[in-house]
Formats: sequence, structure tokens, C-alpha cells
Amino acid sequence: MIQVGDPIPEATLKQLTGGGIEDVLTSDFFAGRQIVLIGVPGAFTPTCAQQHLPDYIAHAQPFFDRGIDEIACMAVNDPFVIAEWGKQSGAAHKVTMLSDGNAELTQAMGMDFDGSNVGLGTRCKRFSAFFVNGHLKLLEVEDNPGVMTVTDAERMLRNLDHG
Repeated sequence: MIQVGDPIPEATLKQLTGGGIEDVLTSDFFAGRQIVLIGVPGAFTPTCAQQHLPDYIAHAQPFFDRGIDEIACMAVNDPFVIAEWGKQSGAAHKVTMLSDGNAELTQAMGMDFDGSNVGLGTRCKRFSAFFVNGHLKLLEVEDNPGVMTVTDAERMLRNLDHG
């Protein structure tokens, strides 16, 4: 599993834009910026859609006020599903929605789990992370992907305030 101080693994995420599906290279996306990245098990799943993403959308401005360049949400879903979830949730201009449809970054970070027992296949653990210039500075991971106890926005904001 990725550790504090490690660089973000090289991976290609996808984002649906007006021009179609675009590649988002982690090396470019994270370079020279402060980014909060949340990983979720799946778009439109109960805890992700009712708690995790809405929490970061609601608290976006305090992150930006602290100098965070971007908040991004990633899930192992295709870019069309991720884009629609972002649209329906009101994420625009607050949280950037990224698809890790092949679990490339999820697996490279050691954040994958097998959800096959409930028909989900490979999925991303629920986490919140803070990266500075592509290096991990803070990481919280839930023991159970169905709950949100240590990955909420307010906890991340407190952690950022305390260095």
C-alpha cells in the first residue's frame, strides 16, 4: 500500500469532457499542485453517493481557502458513469470526477479489494489522501468500504490544519 512520502504511481485515469474521453496522467495532474484525492468503491453506491462525495462537495470552499488546488474523486467505474454521477451530485467546479475504470491507479496504490461476493468485482477502498507535488502527505483508509468514519471532509480539513 502507498505510504506517506511515496510518489503517486504512474497511471492513466479517464475523464469525460465536452471533447470526449480524455486521458489524465497522474504525473501531469499531480505535478506542482496540492490535491486532495478521495477514492470510493463505486459511483451511485449508498455511502459514496449519500455521504462521501456530497461531504466533499459541501466542504469544497474551505479546502480551496487553505490553498488546495483541486479535490478529485476516483472510482473503478467507466468515465460515462463517473461523469453522470458528478453531474447529478453537483460536483462541477468543486470536485473533479475521475474514472479508474481498469483499476490501474487503485491497484498501483494498493487500494484495491475484491467485491465479487456482491457482484462488484475489483473496487477501490474508501480513502482520503493529500498529495503535494505528487507525493503523499496524508492518508486515511476505511477498514470497511461501506462506512465513512475516518475519510470525511471535516477530518481531512482538521488534519490539514494540524500539518
